[in-house]
Order: sequence, then structure tokens, then C-alpha cells
Amino acid sequence: MTKRHINRIITLLTGEYGEQCWQPDHRPVATLVQTILSQHTSDINSHRTFQALGSVFPDWEDMADADVGHIAFSIRGGGLGDIKAKRIKQALNEIRVKHGKIELDFLNQLSLDEARDWLKQLPGVGTKTANCVLLFSLGKPALPVDTHIFRVSRRLGLIDDKASVEKAHTVLEDLVLPEDVYRFHVLMIEHGRKMCKAIRPLCHECMLQELCPGYEQFKKVR
Repeated sequence: MTKRHINRIITLLTGEYGEQCWQPDHRPVATLVQTILSQHTSDINSHRTFQALGSVFPDWEDMADADVGHIAFSIRGGGLGDIKAKRIKQALNEIRVKHGKIELDFLNQLSLDEARDWLKQLPGVGTKTANCVLLFSLGKPALPVDTHIFRVSRRLGLIDDKASVEKAHTVLEDLVLPEDVYRFHVLMIEHGRKMCKAIRPLCHECMLQELCPGYEQFKKVR
């Protein structure tokens, strides 16, 4: 698979879903908490619970010092409240222990790999969560791989059928140019939601037919 192939995919998806503007929000701690809240729930639910959390706790220090049960009650509408509350509290406290205060702006001074490794030392933070913080808040070309990106990438032959999600992060990040990481991430999620669905993908309408090994299989069983 070549970078030229990736560029063609991005071009075709951009034609369908529009150009994607990369604007980091420069709130890495907030992005970390939001990403933890987003696990195993919808974007609507995670946004709602993040807003609820902010209305209860005025700052990160208060949240880190709060009882886990208090945090869990605040985010009860987002699912897995007890687990997420524990992870949030542990992560915030670990940042404070390691860095002296609850902020992550200093990661901008580190290389991509150094910043990712630092985040992955936090309790409950894996590659996807670390990459979300680095991409969306700090503008680093770290590529988070969610279920949509993983599924679409396998069907397109960008990653091996036997590759794990963890391996997919490395393979795809190596394939996609740094300046294209955000566009690729957003466009592939959009495509997975609207076209290349887990069940009954709309292969006959897909603009990536010419590039997709999965389309050949679709034609055979049609």
C-alpha cells in the first residue's frame, strides 16, 4: 500500500463529505476526560455527561480530589459511570503526581512518540485515547483508530485482516502523511458511519469501489 493510494482515498472521500479543517482546541486535559467519557457510548451522551461534569466540578483539582462516587453520579447518564469515574480520577491524580499540576500543555515540547508514551503511562489511557489528546488538542499528527476506521481500513486492504487495533494505529500512522492525519481520521469515520457500515455496507453507492478489494467480494455475492 502506498501513500499515493492513501491520497486517492482522501481525495475521493473529500469529494463526498467535504474538506476537513484541522483546528486544535488546546485543551488537552479536557480532551482526555472527554475521550474517557466517550468510551462505549454515543457522541451525544459523552458531550452531555462532560457538560454535567463541568457544572459540578469548577476545576480539575476539585475533580481529582472528589470521591469516585460523586464523579460517577455526575456522569451517570453516559453509561459505565463507576468505571469511567475511577479512570478520570486516577488519570487526573497521576498527572498531578508526575507533573506537579493538572495540565498537559508541556507535551507540546515533546516529540510525538515521547508525548504519546507519557500519556500511555496514565491509568486507563491506551493508544487511541492518547492519540485523541495529541491530535485534537495539541495538533500533533497522531492517528486515533476507532471501530469505523478499523473496519473501513481492513475492507480497503490498508491493514491486514489479522491485524489488531493496536497494530492498526502504527500501520496507518506510517501510511498517512502527517498533514493528512486529521482529514483521514474524520473522513474515514464519516464513511464508516454513512456508507461502509458494519452491517449491510452500501457498496453499490461507494465512491471507493475502484480501490476496494471488499467491493469485488460484494459483487460476487450480490
